[in-house]
Amino acid sequence: MEKKSVMKKITGSREALLAVVLIVLFVIITAINPSFLTPKSLMDMLKNNAVTMVMSLGMLCVMLVGGIDISIMSTLALSGMSIGMLLKYEHISSTFLAFVIAIAIGIVCGAVVGLIISRADVPPIIATMGFMYIYRALGYQVSHGGEWASAAALGNFKNFATTKFLGLNAVIWVIIVCYVFFLWFMKWARTRCMIYAVGSNPSAAEVSGINVKNIKLLVYTIMGLLAGLGGALQVSVYASAMPDMQYGGEMDVIAACVIGGVSMSGGRGTVVGAFLGSIILATIAKALPLVGISSLWQNMIKGVIILVVVVINVILQRIADKNALKGREM
Repeated sequence: MEKKSVMKKITGSREALLAVVLIVLFVIITAINPSFLTPKSLMDMLKNNAVTMVMSLGMLCVMLVGGIDISIMSTLALSGMSIGMLLKYEHISSTFLAFVIAIAIGIVCGAVVGLIISRADVPPIIATMGFMYIYRALGYQVSHGGEWASAAALGNFKNFATTKFLGLNAVIWVIIVCYVFFLWFMKWARTRCMIYAVGSNPSAAEVSGINVKNIKLLVYTIMGLLAGLGGALQVSVYASAMPDMQYGGEMDVIAACVIGGVSMSGGRGTVVGAFLGSIILATIAKALPLVGISSLWQNMIKGVIILVVVVINVILQRIADKNALKGREM
């Protein structure tokens, strides 16, 4: 109980620190360029980074069990390219159906990855690296070797990203719904306890009656679902479908979780942390061009910020472990 209490305090401190970092970033950027802190600018920032924000929730679940998934953007490309070609050749015209198909493809891709990792005991980095190439290649096959679907070919589907409901863009509503659901899921759902248990100590979780293999399969399936959703959002927001879309974007999703304090060894991380991490990344991506920093320096600055935040997280974790050890000795 003492360890849990210390961990909660450290988690709260970490999230408070991230919130302070975010506020400081907002103040500095707004002082340099006042146009940053306008409703339109902020809404555009959220919409343009919706894919990373939504998919970081799936990566949170994967990393909580001590896994990793670098095939997610290939899954996104396959699902997005599939609905793009279906819309282009008028096999479908319904926006809702396009989302359903993209999500279904993502679920299948995620489930296959989860089966290989959980049943065949293949290390996650190896399995997902293989599927990264497989799914990306399938995306090119679906595109007939490199075709792409332009805005004109997408029909009404592209209008989803410009539609508003109660004054908010539909894409932002998708983000809100996803985060509200995962806040509930990671707080109240019984499966949440199993996910944390598997990440903290798989052997102890197995002994306690938790089906570790099924939990691993579940988290990769969730990741696939959100990657499929991300594919549909990507096509709608940018009004195009290309087989190479979001190439390398999986690093941003992983970085958002790491910045948010999600442990790569499993067992630690929160939805709030993933949200703050993805917002910080989105803010950096939006702000650096506004303050006149060239693209050559943008990735370096992003890398430095990630390293600084990770070092702080490691220090806080060591403090938590040290305090927990003292509590047991007392």
